[in-house]
Amino acid sequence: MVNHPELLCTAVQKNCDISDAQNAANYTLCVYLLKMREYFRWENGYAFNAVLPKKEVGDWVQEREDLWESLEQENFIPLPIDGKEFDPFDTENINKALAPKHYVYSGGIGLRAVPNFFLARLESKEVYDDFTMYVSADECARDLTAPPAMTQGKNVFVRKESLRRLMWEKFEEWRWHKKDNAMAKALSYYDFENDIGQALDQMTDNELEAVALHEIGEFIASRELGQGWHDMIFSLPRSRAEMTARAVKDLLADCVSTLPGLIENYNPASLHFFAANLTSMRRELFPGFLDAYAKWADTGNLKPLKNLVAKGTRHWLNVAGDMLACYERQGDRGLSALENFVMKNSLRS
Repeated sequence: MVNHPELLCTAVQKNCDISDAQNAANYTLCVYLLKMREYFRWENGYAFNAVLPKKEVGDWVQEREDLWESLEQENFIPLPIDGKEFDPFDTENINKALAPKHYVYSGGIGLRAVPNFFLARLESKEVYDDFTMYVSADECARDLTAPPAMTQGKNVFVRKESLRRLMWEKFEEWRWHKKDNAMAKALSYYDFENDIGQALDQMTDNELEAVALHEIGEFIASRELGQGWHDMIFSLPRSRAEMTARAVKDLLADCVSTLPGLIENYNPASLHFFAANLTSMRRELFPGFLDAYAKWADTGNLKPLKNLVAKGTRHWLNVAGDMLACYERQGDRGLSALENFVMKNSLRS
């Protein structure tokens, strides 16, 4: 049982609730219900393989929605630490104050300009030349979104508890259909049949490397693309053009860091997991990866993957630069042209 700082947890959780009150309705109904189900599991301490009580879940969802309705117009509150109050977005100074307590906090803007907050026990901290990476565990405050990792300024936050939850969701989704696919290959490296808890722990620990590599790639990509790219992403309306832009940056991050790291360290379970979780947009833009992956999966030959990754770094950097130039010329008037340009520049073998 972890003894969390009660007053601080309560304050952070209230900000999480305010953010959810203002943004939870943006999800589709199916995604919303799945997220609420897992949020209930986290808050009430149910094991992943426990059957959730339907009535209790239903009552909890109604109570949470009532709470959100009461908070929708409220502003975020300051965070109390050692008699001082901190702005909830002052992540840098909050973490300096939390360092002796071995906790880590993040307050930033995530996808679609939605504020995300969390507070957790600090498991590890690693300082690199250009950024600091925090790995957390045992979260005491979180919002509905709870991404496993995010880059904020010169800080990278990897949330081990959220990552473990993601591993569970991926396993459960695969278990419904049990297809012989990349996810089946990734899961085969762990003994889910006999010990789900241990398998989840092992898979989470293994995927920490891939998550960290991707966030390092995000940091490098942000540095290479510059402030103009950042401004463009936040200016784009919710559209297919925005999705393609985010996918291009993700692919650049993966080609510059994630895939080279997994190949160099030869982590086959993570390579299979990466292929299994390539989103539909990234699949559409990067069909060459699936070809190179299939050759490696069938023959064990990594050369096609290595060659494609080196090619991909140059390709996605050029595509991103051309996208930014196009947007700076045409703005929102050229969204369809922006999307068409990217789709015409998909990367094949």
